[in-house]
Amino acid sequence: MSVSALIRAALLALVLTGLPGCGTLYLTQAAFGQWHVMHERRPIDKILVDPHTPTKVRDTLSIVRDAREFASHELNLPDNKSYRTYADIGRPYVVWNVVATPEFSVNPKRWCFPIAGCVAYRGYFKEKRARAFAASLAKQGYDVTVGGVTAYSTLGKLADPVLSSMLSYGDTDLVATIFHELAHQRLYVKNDSEFNEAFAVTVEEEGLQRWLMTPNAAAGNFETIEQYRQQRDRERQFVALFAAGRAKLVTLYASHLPPDEMRQKKAETLAAIGNDILALEKKQKLRYPLYEQWVAHGLNNAQLASVATYYDCVPGFEKLLQEQGGNLPRFYEAARELSKLPRAERHEKLCKKPQ
Repeated sequence: MSVSALIRAALLALVLTGLPGCGTLYLTQAAFGQWHVMHERRPIDKILVDPHTPTKVRDTLSIVRDAREFASHELNLPDNKSYRTYADIGRPYVVWNVVATPEFSVNPKRWCFPIAGCVAYRGYFKEKRARAFAASLAKQGYDVTVGGVTAYSTLGKLADPVLSSMLSYGDTDLVATIFHELAHQRLYVKNDSEFNEAFAVTVEEEGLQRWLMTPNAAAGNFETIEQYRQQRDRERQFVALFAAGRAKLVTLYASHLPPDEMRQKKAETLAAIGNDILALEKKQKLRYPLYEQWVAHGLNNAQLASVATYYDCVPGFEKLLQEQGGNLPRFYEAARELSKLPRAERHEKLCKKPQ
């Protein structure tokens, strides 16, 4: 990549990630974080024939190449230069997202950017900076959570690479991530994180089920379709618990109790949700380290909000896909038509809301 191209990438990152009011330091870290990612890219085809490429990386990137073609030719996802290069970024996550909510609300704080619009999180390429920003919000009284992210999409503005961070969770999750991020390029609505993430989750899950029935998946180190569905159903049980707990908090926060009493009942409700999470984990005889970490440190509004951002609207999108007979091009078009509605109206049609 030429120096001029790298400069253009950095300037685009400034546009993608912030406004002047967001702070010069934030813009700078975003621009140079994006610059580093783009600088590390190498074409996957060249890596595959390089004799110095480790066998594990070569095998995984062969899967990536097959899945990338499957995404465009079978799932009608964008056929562009994204995910045809690889970048070893030398860390487990590419960015760390900060999610924050007011003390007595489950609605996330939003940050607004020129192209991406208003989103329910703010990303940092350095964990230390993410945690420092989260600490500053906590001092202002917000509930906060910080989570590492293995991939993100520039919405087709740049040729996003496959990142080394994406390879850490196994082949099935890697393929799912590629489908998810390409879905953001297929359809993205400004100012609606819940719509965008649920749409991408729906495409990811439908795409992965189709991929798992291909010869490529059958010959590789993938879950079977039945194993995948069982795992997805188990995860949905946790999502349901978080949603039920969030609904109780909505009722509590609308009760107009004195702050001290509200604070006490909030703590009791969150502790009960945590106990329910641990009980379900024990029932399933499986461990979910992230949820365990949340419970151990004390659940808060921001963690519940982060789950809602990804999953509250998924049932509505799944129903929409069924109404289109499982035809993905028709589903994309139907979703695009919904995206033209006012935010409140499309959420009313798609999204489960805490009662």
